[in-house]
Amino acid sequence: MRRQLVQFFLLAFIPAAAFLCAFNPAILDPGNVGWLLQGTDLGENALGMQAYLHDPTAGWATSTQLLNHPDGTTLLFTDSNPLLGLLLKPFAAMLPSNLQIVGPWLLFCCMMQALFAWAILRPHAPGFLALWCGVALCCALPTWFNRFPHSNLFAHFLILWALWVFIEPLRANKNRWWLPPLVLSALIHSYFLIMVAAIWGSAGMAQFLTVRGSGALAIRLRMILSSLGILAMLGGIALWQGAGEAFVSTGSYGAFAMPIDALWNPANSGYGHLMPAIAQREGRGFEGYQYLGLGILLLLGTAALAWRTQSVPVTQATGLGRLRWLLPAFVVLTLLAISSFPDISGTPLPRLALPDAAINALDLVRASGRLFWPVAYTMVVAAILCVYRLGAAQSARLLAVLLAIQLVDLRTMLAVVRKQSAAASDPVRYRRTVDLRWEQMIKSARDVSFVPADATLDLALFQEVAWRAVSIQRPVRLAYTARTSLRTQARLLREEADFAAGRLAPDRLYVLLPSAAVPSTAAARLVTLDGVRVIAPVKQR
Repeated sequence: MRRQLVQFFLLAFIPAAAFLCAFNPAILDPGNVGWLLQGTDLGENALGMQAYLHDPTAGWATSTQLLNHPDGTTLLFTDSNPLLGLLLKPFAAMLPSNLQIVGPWLLFCCMMQALFAWAILRPHAPGFLALWCGVALCCALPTWFNRFPHSNLFAHFLILWALWVFIEPLRANKNRWWLPPLVLSALIHSYFLIMVAAIWGSAGMAQFLTVRGSGALAIRLRMILSSLGILAMLGGIALWQGAGEAFVSTGSYGAFAMPIDALWNPANSGYGHLMPAIAQREGRGFEGYQYLGLGILLLLGTAALAWRTQSVPVTQATGLGRLRWLLPAFVVLTLLAISSFPDISGTPLPRLALPDAAINALDLVRASGRLFWPVAYTMVVAAILCVYRLGAAQSARLLAVLLAIQLVDLRTMLAVVRKQSAAASDPVRYRRTVDLRWEQMIKSARDVSFVPADATLDLALFQEVAWRAVSIQRPVRLAYTARTSLRTQARLLREEADFAAGRLAPDRLYVLLPSAAVPSTAAARLVTLDGVRVIAPVKQR
């Protein structure tokens, strides 16, 4: 009983420590919204959820008409969390008017990260300390903390969950074990769906190629039918979340790829404490960030020695042997992550020219540097299992030292990450739109538009105005989304042309970004609020 209590304590302590080292605890307050509306992806995550929960027309399709009106958008494309949206929508009328769940979600991800790391390592650990040092190392990857500005992508526990299912054949050979991580990945972020599906597909390949006996044909047939059913279900979820529309291709595949030296290069000044940080090209120091940390780099080297010199317990042989089946899928993921436009230490290497059709198709994974995450976690898990061959005492001492080195190396990075949530100490909601007339004008308008139609020109301003608008059910005709449909692109171009020609809707609030020219027909409606020019509505609702 005492040992179980200690285990429960550590399962709570490790994620709590990880959370408190990286984040201001004030982000756990569901009513503390202002720290999110700072012009980052966190603000977009919260804004999409706010619009969905306040939209009386929003149903089970996870879409809202309050953003990108009248076309609407889904939680998937606002980088919000469709899973949490579905869970909260039935209670929307009872929830506070201003609600953020980003902070609680980050804590939940920390808890699940530790839980699945423990579930993977527990059957193989030679001793208590070796087990928990291994769990802590799985919760100390710099790539994990680096993803917090896009909180859905903080759910790295989905990768560990898939590896936990995969590593035990009795689980991996039954699709019912794969359904929860696959469905939840589809409802959290499409990139996780690709990663988890790659591990699931590897498990299916292993079973398909190794099944023997008189019933092998029947087993293979059941596998095919079951897998096709799951693929159809996942496709249905994607269509349900709006993935079936025609979207504008950015043609940017390769711009956010993983550099070849990413595993040992912290890339960002302030991130490297024990290893030198060499700046990567623009877009690759974040999306392509794959630095493992000095402690884990040393772990990989030590594991290679243990692999060659130590005998193999049966359980570990089974686990490590299973991981070999992941190699084909991981080769593909790694090549996609590096892309056709490789570089090293900020220096471009020869580029492989791809046809336009391939570039457009790969636009779905244009932030391809992320796709290496399951490879990295598998390397870490495999390395820990190899070190476990050294026995309880020796593996515990070694992993404890490597964990200490990893934490020292993470120190400066965690300080940088923690500063990004420092604003949560100040509960002020609006910092850009403090004039009381904002509320009056938004309330008197039928809808709100931004000119030009590019939220990224002042994303913090957009988030505050849009938050005010959707909170009182006033539609915003723009949204900053992961994908822009051809239909929305055409509408925005028409509306910009109408504005330039002076054809303004009388009951619309126009928020003018710095580059916008005011039509002569709107001069009488021009007002300045907090240094921002707006064209006020003249027709009451």
